[in-house]
Amino acid sequence: MASQFVRYTPDVEDDDPHFEQNLRSVIEKTESYITESVKDGGTGQALRDAHAKGYGLVRGQVEILDGLPSEYAQGIYATPGTHDALIRFSNGSPHAGADARLGAATGLALKMFDIPGPTLLEDEPDTGTFDYALINGPVFFCNTVEHYLFIQELFLNTAAYFSQGRAGVHRFYADFVTGKGTLDQDDWAWDEFLAYLDLCKTPPINVLLSGYWTMGAVRHGDHIAKVRIAPHPDSAAAVVRRTLDPASAPEVYRPALEAELQERPYTFHIQVQLCTDLERMPVEDTTVEWPEQLSPFVTVATLRLPQQDISGPENLEKMDALSFTPWRATAEHAPLGNIMRARKEVYRRSSIARHNLNQQPRTEPRSADEVLGSAR
Repeated sequence: MASQFVRYTPDVEDDDPHFEQNLRSVIEKTESYITESVKDGGTGQALRDAHAKGYGLVRGQVEILDGLPSEYAQGIYATPGTHDALIRFSNGSPHAGADARLGAATGLALKMFDIPGPTLLEDEPDTGTFDYALINGPVFFCNTVEHYLFIQELFLNTAAYFSQGRAGVHRFYADFVTGKGTLDQDDWAWDEFLAYLDLCKTPPINVLLSGYWTMGAVRHGDHIAKVRIAPHPDSAAAVVRRTLDPASAPEVYRPALEAELQERPYTFHIQVQLCTDLERMPVEDTTVEWPEQLSPFVTVATLRLPQQDISGPENLEKMDALSFTPWRATAEHAPLGNIMRARKEVYRRSSIARHNLNQQPRTEPRSADEVLGSAR
């Protein structure tokens, strides 16, 4: 069976001669937005430039399964065992405010503790933590840093576009496809735009009912993969507050999450989809959903959320002080592709800027108890 899976080699990634130049521009815009968000963001605090609004910080536990096939028992998943974890549920927008203004893109950021081996972050190699930063869609609407340069600007200014009604919406769409007039017609961002429209169709549901994907590819030891965190069917069936109406109240996602976790525990599956065909399961094109008929998702670990109380402002304050990045991972799980490579320095510089402006110490915790206190 293992012979059908594509082996990882460095040449699965494309070389972009303009990568560093474009990356510097993205970082400058990101740091500028974060600085301006203190005054303009509506909270008095510096905001993240994506997933700005958090819905709750949740205690969890990851059990890496025993007896996995060798091609899945790779990297951290080669050693069965249990790891404490923290989970941040969030909205995908770079803005804060009422839920109805932010859309239905939601994120799940997972931090696992006591993971052996150095991380890929040179300034914090020995934290013992391992992060995933996932979103509730299998594709992403940006493939390269060049595209991200104009897409970032569009999303940071969505309110200005959409406040102008139909004409503003049309301008947003036109600027998206044409790169605000910077792209040759043959290079217009149609694939990215269609991926964006697909994500816009996401219905507003309880965050416990969504699946969450890496979107981009990652190494999985000897192989190439995408990772998904999906609700356990039994847990999903038990959720009471299912579909949500963001227009019914300023806050709908956090209260629903709070209430569910106060009433019952919850379980997700951590799943890996291995690449079998680089043409149909590309590394550099994040707008393409990898077909499950070519390679199904296989459960490699269980993520359990115990019954708990996440209400209260202190939960949000502790959540805000944390940082998550897909590059806080071991080399066997390195993110792959142009846009995933860009996230390394963008996330790091974003985190540094935000913590400095908010006068928060930027230290990586060593346990969930260090953040939330001892579990009862």
